[in-house]
Amino acid sequence: MTNTDTTAGGSRTGRTTINGVDYGYEVRGDGEPLLLLHGGLLSTGSFKPAMPTFAKGRRVIAVDLLGHGRTTLGNRPLRCEAIADDLRELLQQLGHDQVDVLGYSFGGGVALRLAVQHPGAVRRLVLVSTVYADDGWYPDIRAQQKQIGAAIAPMMQRTPLYDTYKAVAPNPGDFPRLLDAMGDFMRQTYDWSADVSRLNMPVFLIFGDADSIRPAHQVKFYELLGGGLRDAGWNRESMPANRLAVVPDLTHYEAFASARVAEMAMPFLDGQMATRSA
Repeated sequence: MTNTDTTAGGSRTGRTTINGVDYGYEVRGDGEPLLLLHGGLLSTGSFKPAMPTFAKGRRVIAVDLLGHGRTTLGNRPLRCEAIADDLRELLQQLGHDQVDVLGYSFGGGVALRLAVQHPGAVRRLVLVSTVYADDGWYPDIRAQQKQIGAAIAPMMQRTPLYDTYKAVAPNPGDFPRLLDAMGDFMRQTYDWSADVSRLNMPVFLIFGDADSIRPAHQVKFYELLGGGLRDAGWNRESMPANRLAVVPDLTHYEAFASARVAEMAMPFLDGQMATRSA
């Protein structure tokens, strides 16, 4: 069961308990539903700079993922697969059988699993700075990820990231446990390439040219979706159904708040596929 309140800005915040987790979410605007999923150690508020673009003519549903933002951590492992199942139930509680989805980084992994596990629930999918396998990250980034845990909490608590967490978290004392949970998640070995190749909804991959994800992984992701395998043809007769963009002058740590990324994603999510230009 969900409980909702309306804020001064017109957005509606809500809470609902699913599989032992008390999820916090925000809904704003009206129109076709769009689910936004933030990155690791962030929250729905991270989308604020790009939110006007996302919410134009849309009903945006932004969910704080397990242990993040206004959502409780509980005692479950942090796993994209389980969170994806939770989100499917949350969407049904809100009356949505199918939505468009945009996920960034960790949220992109959850969005990918939602599309894999509940393909009927996802109409169009945008994955921003997202990997399909753990080896997609540069080796030095992978090594840093594996070091995340409660031991670095004192250092992290001196950062703006922690200030944002503390401002909205139901129990700020859970921060060291959240770091442990994220570290446990990041130390996983996984490869979802077989699942990617079976996706049947339109998918748009967006990366920065200075991303934390290897360019070879970005290209392989697109190839798994059927793109980049041949010339599209003079009349676009062999144009792949899916899209890939590498945004210039953009890092992994800027993508979630980038107006350029939002402006690039929305025409795709609105179904405005390009035709042959003169």
